Amino acid sequence: MSALLRVENLTKHFPGGRTGFFGKRDVIQAVDGVTFEISQGEALGLVGESGCGKSTTGRLITRLLEPMSGSVVFDGEDISHISQGQMRPIRSGLQMIFQDPYASLNPRHTVGTIVATPLHINKISPPEGMKKHVQELLEIVGLNPEHYNRYPHEFSGGQRQRIGIARALALRPKMIVADEPVSALDVSIQAQIINLLQDLQKDFGLSFLFIAHDLAVVRHFAQRIAVMYLGNLVEIADRDTLYATPRHPYTKALLSAVPTADPDAAGARERIRLTGDVPNPINPPSGCRFRTRCWKAQEICSTTPQLLQIGSSSVACHFPE
Repeated sequence: MSALLRVENLTKHFPGGRTGFFGKRDVIQAVDGVTFEISQGEALGLVGESGCGKSTTGRLITRLLEPMSGSVVFDGEDISHISQGQMRPIRSGLQMIFQDPYASLNPRHTVGTIVATPLHINKISPPEGMKKHVQELLEIVGLNPEHYNRYPHEFSGGQRQRIGIARALALRPKMIVADEPVSALDVSIQAQIINLLQDLQKDFGLSFLFIAHDLAVVRHFAQRIAVMYLGNLVEIADRDTLYATPRHPYTKALLSAVPTADPDAAGARERIRLTGDVPNPINPPSGCRFRTRCWKAQEICSTTPQLLQIGSSSVACHFPE
């Protein structure tokens, strides 16, 4: 199956504060050489601790941020450094759902105007009329079409996220980058939104980059999972392989912290407690960035491990499980 999205050595550093009045400005290494691909109709989960660069990666792919280096090839076209004008027709195939459904919706606009905005920008006139088309989109995401003239503040958090999903669907995209789409929602609503996204993936053949920190949510949604730590990818594997046999020590530590409803399984499972804090992205460790917290770390870990295929997993570790 050919890749719809191919990301190679994607890098983004941000300027930080200065050390002293005339000192050199610090550089925050948010994303540092990330490589992966997503096939048509596939959902790839991107997981890791807060601050590891997941959301920045999503914004680089959708060109809300400009990459420093590396390439983003979407549907056969390199979009890494094209202008916003050139990007506009490509956005119809590549959309984004944001973490905070209220912050991403204009409070002065009605739901109808919000969902219709991508169509207006791209000068698309649906044959059945704009209002009817938008009402059909609202119905697809589980909202009442009669809510067309209501404002975002009149809806609950879950309903607002459905409005955001309807807006993302307006141009019939091939791929959606979902940046923690359920983390701001109540647990009972999270399941409804995940089920909706799964139905949309099936019905429209959508591909997803699903960014999250909740491994249980990602397991339910994504077919493959990429694990990120301090700007680097440390492991990529299909869902069943990753959860059954994690190969990178960081992945193993993450999975050991996932709660389970079975008290016997919880008692039998080894809980790995990492020492120390996540290093500062301004001055990350040399080589493997996880080595300062890893129980397997040796001298060779000061050299950077490559992301190599081991069985059905890709792992960046000198001592994989």
